[in-house]
Amino acid sequence: MTNATQREWVSKVPQVTLLFWIIKIAATTLGETGGDAVSMSWLGETTPGATGTGYLIGTAIFAVIFALAVWAQIRAQKFHPFLYWFTIIASTTVGTTLADYVTRSLGIGYTGGSSLLLAMVLGSLWLWHRTTGTVSVESVRDPKSETFYWLTIMCSQTLGTALGDWVADTAGLGYTGGMLIFGGLLALIAVLYFWTSISRTLLFWAAFILTRPLGAVLGDFLDKPVAKGGLELSRYSASLALLAFIVACIVLFPQRAASRAH
Repeated sequence: MTNATQREWVSKVPQVTLLFWIIKIAATTLGETGGDAVSMSWLGETTPGATGTGYLIGTAIFAVIFALAVWAQIRAQKFHPFLYWFTIIASTTVGTTLADYVTRSLGIGYTGGSSLLLAMVLGSLWLWHRTTGTVSVESVRDPKSETFYWLTIMCSQTLGTALGDWVADTAGLGYTGGMLIFGGLLALIAVLYFWTSISRTLLFWAAFILTRPLGAVLGDFLDKPVAKGGLELSRYSASLALLAFIVACIVLFPQRAASRAH
């Protein structure tokens, strides 16, 4: 692998700054409201006659979008902010509908769903390691490794959705409690980053994964009924507002490509 090829891949991811985490949290929240808008509002999963197929159809729709986004991202020769964040958003929306299908339509609940989805994340990492010999993000310098990279991200986004629902509903902490829990864990990771020598790669992935359940409970807080602890905002309006916020961040605060993989 030549140095030029390595730089080519590295340039396809953004620098990890405060802006990166702000957009990431907004993107995961959009994944929750957007996924719910399609499966629940459009495909009728909140109606009395719902059969669970809405989650499955929504998953199929977003899976195709995610696959096309990953294909474009892999073929890209440099970092494109809109393409990168579109792929992240696509991973969160398919993660939302897939997690809802697993936990609700399959009837295994949030505890069973979280366990199953954790097994998916671990299985993706195992297959990645077995195929390439490593799961280090810095090793992602070819289409095969990058495919595993995005597959693992999608699985972690799905797990994050189920985990957020588990904390808010099964554990009985509600949406506000969930935001405090996951927000506190992210703050702890920030402390560990600045005041310890723990692997930066490990801390990055821990923070990356934890932003998903935070976005899940935040998204549910925005669009769920007041009686259940939410604000009962329109899923469509909330999704459009979040999308506009993300676009504004990308346009007003241009991101540079990372100097190294993270």
